[in-house]
Amino acid sequence: MAVRHRLIHAAPDRVWEVLADGSRYADWVVGTSESRVARGLWPELGSALEYTVRLGPWTVAGTTVVRRVDVLRELELEVDSGPLGTARVAIDIRPWGDQALAIVDEHPLQGIGGTLHNAAVDALIQLRHRSMLARLANVVEEETGYVRH
Repeated sequence: MAVRHRLIHAAPDRVWEVLADGSRYADWVVGTSESRVARGLWPELGSALEYTVRLGPWTVAGTTVVRRVDVLRELELEVDSGPLGTARVAIDIRPWGDQALAIVDEHPLQGIGGTLHNAAVDALIQLRHRSMLARLANVVEEETGYVRH
């Protein structure tokens, strides 16, 4: 299981605004080039996004479904990456003073990702989470006018 956290210099509701906008998924999810709501009202329970990942000349489509949601606090997703399988990605947003602590917890559920899951895969997921949380922080902090020192 890969768990990573990041302090975001904005109120938790500002972080939630970005997570709750399905059209912004590609702004913070590493590797995603575009996203669109496929079903329901994102991020309601059972709603889904379709996304595209570009790897050089290749594109891969996938789907992300909301499996659990506690508005302003938790968003638990099942990411289906086709032949790579599915993964559970839980994002927890906690108040930390007047800022937000974002915690991402991911583990494979089915498919090749689950079969080949090991410590080395977790290390790669950690690197992706570091980048993903940095992107999320940048999007939120830029919108709130936060200036890094």
